[in-house]
Amino acid sequence: MMLNGKQIRHLTLPLWKALIKHIAVQKRAEQQLKESRENLRVLAETVPQLVWTTSPDGWVEYWNQRWYDYSSSSPAQALGHRWSQFLHPDDSQRTLKIWHHACASGEPYEIEYRLKDGQTGEYRWFLTRGIPVRDEGGQIVKWFGTATDIENQKRTEEALRQSQERIRVLIESNIIGITSVEMEGEVLADANEAFLRMTGYTREEVQSRTLNRVKITSPEQAPLFERSIQELTARGQHAPFETELVCQDGSRLPVLVGGVIFQEQPRQMVVFLLDNSARKELEQRKDDFISMASHELRNPLTALKMQIQLVRKQLEKHSQPEAATALARVEGPVKQLERLIAVLLDVSRMQAGSLEYRRERVDLDEVLREVTATIHHLHPSHTILVRRSVQTSLIGDRDRLGQVFTNLLSNAIKYSPDAQTVEMDLSASDDAVTIRVRDHGLGIPRELRDKIFERSYRVTDPKRKAIPGLGMGLYIVAEIVKHQGGTITVDSAVGKGSTFTVTLPLNEGCLSS
Repeated sequence: MMLNGKQIRHLTLPLWKALIKHIAVQKRAEQQLKESRENLRVLAETVPQLVWTTSPDGWVEYWNQRWYDYSSSSPAQALGHRWSQFLHPDDSQRTLKIWHHACASGEPYEIEYRLKDGQTGEYRWFLTRGIPVRDEGGQIVKWFGTATDIENQKRTEEALRQSQERIRVLIESNIIGITSVEMEGEVLADANEAFLRMTGYTREEVQSRTLNRVKITSPEQAPLFERSIQELTARGQHAPFETELVCQDGSRLPVLVGGVIFQEQPRQMVVFLLDNSARKELEQRKDDFISMASHELRNPLTALKMQIQLVRKQLEKHSQPEAATALARVEGPVKQLERLIAVLLDVSRMQAGSLEYRRERVDLDEVLREVTATIHHLHPSHTILVRRSVQTSLIGDRDRLGQVFTNLLSNAIKYSPDAQTVEMDLSASDDAVTIRVRDHGLGIPRELRDKIFERSYRVTDPKRKAIPGLGMGLYIVAEIVKHQGGTITVDSAVGKGSTFTVTLPLNEGCLSS
């Protein structure tokens, strides 16, 4: 209400007081509105989202500073309807359609779209929400909204979608058998078609909860599964291992098994099974061939060796030293071939479980002295340092134990061509003897240490030419040590060498049958 000067002069005291109070209230309301707007501005500039306001018809009146920092734009480029130039072309039409519908209907809206990063030129996903602000009469006076960066969430969702798609393809491919297992009782809860086809069990048998690990595996495999359960408990997954499944008809199927924890309550795991029978059959055929070829080569090689020795002696007898020397050079490759055949035969017999071991009293110090003397003769470029002696004996196969340390020392020299020293430390306790063979060579990467005792596996050095050998030496060593009742481990670092530790029990009953 506006008063002129004449009206003001005729105001009574009560009216004066009422007018002053009204003006004070109005000033206070204006101040509160100003403070409220300032608080809203500070809030809009503080939150991590992009904040905007528009007029009732959708004309953008305000962006917070975070928008300008993200888009690298100015008010002239972003206010009004010009902000739409930052939309991804594939999202523009859909976004504007939804926005115009919201303005026309007055309904809150929510949409996901991509906005261009002004610094990198790349697009990032944002989740935008807008709500109308109404006056006391219900009329929209402006729109208020935020845009939240959800790029990382989108990437996670896409990675999860791709992962689920890969799992779906894997399940439907019928290449890998997949089962879900209730860890309480190790009961099979479900299985895919590949598992059913591999084992002959029906889906009804699986879903009836009558199949568990004990029923589909043999008792001697229990330690493998117990170790896998321990790994699952500790890490949520276990390393794949080879085993056999007992099929519905009682036959056994070689498989490669891997598992992961899928659900905690109730605790369930997913088990993946790959039919390993083709590889096992191929390995068996290969072993049979190696065994046959080794036996077939051994006799003519022995005859050839004897003929060479006989002819060499005849040449020496008839004073033809040069011819005798030339012939003697042939003996080296023949001996090498003989050793190769012996290795192949050992591996073949180990696979068949027919390698013979003697039980005899073995003076370990004496064996190690003979081995080191032989290795030094063959490799005079390297020095073998033996620290301490064990001064003890054990029951075992003397030749096989010699084979263990011959292989370890030969490997130490082979894989440390730039070093001149190999070390062997000996120590003993009341019930065991420990021998450590240390080199200063190439070293073994951590992820490969478990593989070096596998048959035909060799450590390689990309900076050098291929290191000769069949990759069976350490396999043979591990099998002999295992048969002796001992253990072998390796500690290594790339470029710093390796230490192989062999521990052998001293009690006479330790030798495996």
